[in-house]
Amino acid sequence: MKLSKRLTQIERMVTPGYSHIWDCCCDHGHLGAALLSHSSAQIHFVDIVPALITELENRLQQHYPDLAERWTPHCLDVAALPLEQHSSRQLIIIAGVGGDLIKQFVSAIQQTHMGLSLDFLLCPVHHQFALRQTLIELNFSLKDEALIEENHRFYEIMLVSSESDSGRPISPVGDTLWQAHSEDQQSIIQRYLQTTLNHYQRMQQGSSVDVSHIIEAYRAIND
Repeated sequence: MKLSKRLTQIERMVTPGYSHIWDCCCDHGHLGAALLSHSSAQIHFVDIVPALITELENRLQQHYPDLAERWTPHCLDVAALPLEQHSSRQLIIIAGVGGDLIKQFVSAIQQTHMGLSLDFLLCPVHHQFALRQTLIELNFSLKDEALIEENHRFYEIMLVSSESDSGRPISPVGDTLWQAHSEDQQSIIQRYLQTTLNHYQRMQQGSSVDVSHIIEAYRAIND
């Protein structure tokens, strides 16, 4: 099945070398299935909805019976991944849910598995700034990031490591995602920046919560 633009970008950011990849909140498993075809890693499909996992397992058995030793469906909470069972490099992909929920997942995983070096590939549907603040507080480092537009919505995608690296800090508003390599990407960047500023300016006017520091951080991007 052809992947969406968002899932295609996430797939592109999966670097070689992982022994286990956890496709969390996997929905219908399209991303994990694509990784199964292009990666030598063990692919774990994770969702908390039993019906989705049952349907997905049936589909995997139908389409990937020859790769059955390389895929495992899990019906469980993302915060409860059994990562301690594996000592090799692991990547945890969390996409399609809000930044606040991703914050909870990443914080819980990090607290439970302090001794493991883990990479996370994250694509929140909103609350990107709050998620980035949590990653900074956890002393994570940045490996890669991207910005895409799909169906009139913007998505930040972040590949981060639980290992601290002073040379690759995580920016509260993003860093390399604002660097355009084409006119189309420059247009996406400018529209995303204006949309984000408009959002926080409306929030500042209609709420008792002070978000002026967020507005200033985004305004400084073009300086």
